[in-house]
Amino acid sequence: MSYRFCFISHNYRGVESSGNKAKTDNEATLRQMGATNLGLPTTYYNNKVVTFFLDLAGVLKSFFCMRQGDVLLLQYPVKKYFSLICRVARWRGVRPVALIHDLGSMRRKRLSVRHEIRRLSRAEYIIASNATMAQWLLQQGLQRPVGALGLFDYRSQSVAPQRSDSVPSVPSLVYAGVLATRKNTFLLDLCQKSSPHYRLDIYGNRDGLPGLGESALVRMHDFMPAETFIAGVEGDFGLVWDGDSVDSCTGSFGEYLRWNSPHKVSFYLRAGLPIIIWREAAVASIIEQEGIGLCIGSLSELDTLLPTITPAQMQTMRRNVQRISNKLASGGFLQDALNKI
Repeated sequence: MSYRFCFISHNYRGVESSGNKAKTDNEATLRQMGATNLGLPTTYYNNKVVTFFLDLAGVLKSFFCMRQGDVLLLQYPVKKYFSLICRVARWRGVRPVALIHDLGSMRRKRLSVRHEIRRLSRAEYIIASNATMAQWLLQQGLQRPVGALGLFDYRSQSVAPQRSDSVPSVPSLVYAGVLATRKNTFLLDLCQKSSPHYRLDIYGNRDGLPGLGESALVRMHDFMPAETFIAGVEGDFGLVWDGDSVDSCTGSFGEYLRWNSPHKVSFYLRAGLPIIIWREAAVASIIEQEGIGLCIGSLSELDTLLPTITPAQMQTMRRNVQRISNKLASGGFLQDALNKI
């Protein structure tokens, strides 16, 4: 029986957020693979009321466009309509597949684990963000086939600049993103420290983290648009760390690194930056296996680890980063995951 890969596009209230960026990039990959949009064309209106009616209209339209044997990819969570879409799809002989971007039972605690497992079970196949999340879902009782994405793809027009394979005497660690007391207060501790072995370049709105300022270790920069960042950021590594401690990733955001695939990892790789990440993060195994960065248990390890990196090791990391960056730019991780279904 012939079948179609299908999806339902939505109205995205801007693509500046990592979640919307990842979803629209996945839609581009699906179109590239010849998938069919069962909903309305993709739109980007910021009005909440307009968003509600456009998304509802797109979901209703999809019900009339489904064909028996279709494979329907749903980017989870789907606001309001996930269970309804899955029920109608299965009634029409369509196989719903859930690609997990975020789990409400983990970070935001908006529903119980039991409730989320029951909801995900309405799909016939699950693509978890990574292998660690896939294993956790099975341990929680999910009785559906589960695959793993690995990293979220990242499409961009910009190309990272060529960097030297030499190891700077004082390498720059780049930290970019939203600054907030509930997310990254560890930066305040770093402001009080100094190190002869590295410096930290922070890109973001410093007003979000009162008390954060420049020091012997930290240099502050204004927020930089993603395309500009990828094309021109100066630095040697991209730091992925959350929480209030320099010794471990703590708090709800820090603990979530154990399970999710941060979009920031893909963002740094597209900018040509090898990754420095918490050793217990879910994607740490990917960083190690692909040779695209360093995994550490505490930021204090950097003072002894960074001086040991040789030019040959740096050259290998940069080449591996370029290889994975090309895969991210072409939607390679999503294509691999779909081809395994």
